[in-house]
Amino acid sequence: MSYALSRLMSTATASYAGFCFVRPEHLGVALEADKDEQAGYDLLAEVFGVRDLAISTFGILGRSERTVRTAMWIRILCDVGDGVVLAARADDDAVRTKVLATTLSWGALNLAALQVDKRRARRAAAARETAAVTGTAVAAVDPA
Repeated sequence: MSYALSRLMSTATASYAGFCFVRPEHLGVALEADKDEQAGYDLLAEVFGVRDLAISTFGILGRSERTVRTAMWIRILCDVGDGVVLAARADDDAVRTKVLATTLSWGALNLAALQVDKRRARRAAAARETAAVTGTAVAAVDPA
């Protein structure tokens, strides 16, 4: 399967989406939101769940590498954007740090997975090209 690490990270994100549906209050609790803000954060968590599930579906089930790469770039940009927006709303430095650490770590993990998968895909393509040019038979090229 091509882009295996990206598909794995998309599966992890889909799991988080499910968590957003089951426990939407987690976001407000993590941000130490006031009781009057909790309902808004619950709704935001559910929106994150819908968004993350949609993006992850393309990342997991995408037939082409391009589809998976696009889903990963969208995911990375969403992680960065979430961090910026949520950190700006945090009143406490510790909460702001926690938000940025969480969102930017997920973004970095997604970026690392994408870069490793892209490198593996380039190596596999180069091996196939070499085999085609030299007339060498290559039974299977494992990009891992």
